[in-house]
Parts: sequence; structure tokens; C-alpha cells
Amino acid sequence: MTLHGYLTLPKGTTVSKLPTVLLVHGGPWFRDRWESEYYTNRLAQFLVNRGYVVAQINYRGSEGYGRKFMEAAIGEYGGKMNDDLLDGMSWLVGQGISDPERIAIMGRSFGGYAVLAGLAFTPDKFACGIDIVGLSDLTTQKGPAYGELGRYWWERYFGNPEVPADFEKMKQKSPYYYADAIQKPVLIVYGANDARVQRAQSEKMISALKASRKEVQSLALGNEGHLITRWPSNLKMYRQIEDFLAGCLGGRSSGFDYYQLGAWAF
Repeated sequence: MTLHGYLTLPKGTTVSKLPTVLLVHGGPWFRDRWESEYYTNRLAQFLVNRGYVVAQINYRGSEGYGRKFMEAAIGEYGGKMNDDLLDGMSWLVGQGISDPERIAIMGRSFGGYAVLAGLAFTPDKFACGIDIVGLSDLTTQKGPAYGELGRYWWERYFGNPEVPADFEKMKQKSPYYYADAIQKPVLIVYGANDARVQRAQSEKMISALKASRKEVQSLALGNEGHLITRWPSNLKMYRQIEDFLAGCLGGRSSGFDYYQLGAWAF
């Protein structure tokens, strides 16, 4: 299967075994696009400014590549969908672009699930992970009332937890139940008012990691939902992301500045 994606490189840097962030889009039916205002592209620009290669792989299930490519994702969450990400990472290493010892995985919503799944099911592949409003337990995920119109798609791709066979598979693919397998540092960011992926998905994962004595950081944003929109919240999140990655991958962090005082005030 041919995979497409985007590779963003730090300006003025010799491209050889650089620290890398594998940035995973959500959905999973969305896709990364080459548009300056697209959320993940803005994030990519922030990350390359801090010295990281950023890879965005449109794994199976991503829209815009035809029905066959999208339906290849049915039942493959935490499986071949994550394999696609690993294949992209292997290509980067094989091309001499990325340092295999300094690759982080980062994603939002379903991308956050892919982060936790990657760390739990392939614990030796990544140096660390950042989960933003991601799912940790598929068996208990319940979206908002307005999302019921999309329930058919959810059950087709992921299963119905009320069906015993589906429940068992969803449980086996839920990182929450494998927190003790995670070996690398994790940062979990979530909105306290998230209606699409409830805060419990993040809070129970944080608790499980702490109970297993794993290295975990968290950031709860009290005035945010599934989309983190307020500038003070984004500033707090970006600051913690850059500090976390600096400790994990060795990139640049700007440190404290006076804008943070404004974020605290507002």
C-alpha cells in the first residue's frame, strides 16, 4: 500500500539523523493537507522552529485517497493503522533523515489514541509521546448527543462494545489496559469541558500510568473542549510541549517569558 504524507524540515539545518516528531492527524477519517491554516501544519511550523523534523503520514483511513484506502482501516485501529506510521518512521530512518533514538510521536483526538497505542504496543519504537485530547479506553468512549448520527461509522470501523466479541477486541486495543507496558515519558493534554472525548479518557490514563510508576506529565485546560482555542490555553500547551520535547529529544525551548504571565492572568 502506497502512503502519502508531508515532511517539514528545520530551515538551515543539515538533514542528517535529526530529532523527529511523528505528528498524527485525528479523525481517523481526516487527513493532513498542505494548507497554512490547517491545525497540524501550524503545529508543524512550531516544531520545526524548535529544531525537529516533522513527519505527517496519511495512514490508511485518511480521506481523499479513495474508498479502498479508507476502508482498509476497518478494524485496524492500534494495528495496521499504527503500522503505517511505523513504516513512515522506518523510511525516515532509512533515508538518514531521522535519528532512530530520537523520535517522538504526537497527535490529537484519534491521533492521541495512536500515540498511546504506539507507546503501549510498540514500546521500543519511540523516545516519548504527546497525547492531546486522545482516547485511551475504546470500550467506554461515548461521544456527544450530536454525534449519534455518526454512530454507524464508529461501530463499522471500531466495533460496538455491547457486542461481546467487539468489546474484547476494543479492550485489547485500548492503551488504558496496557499502561504498565509503556516505557517512555508521556505528556497528556486535555480539555476539562471536552464533549467529544470526555476528560475521563485522559484522567484514567494518567492515573493508570502513575499507578504503574511511569513517567507522565499532564495539562488540564479548564476552559477548553475538544478544540483548544483560547490563546492562554494554547500558550500553556505549547510551552509544556516544547519543554517536554527538549527533555526528551534535545531540541530548543524558549523558556519563560512575560506572555506566560498574561496567560496565567487570563
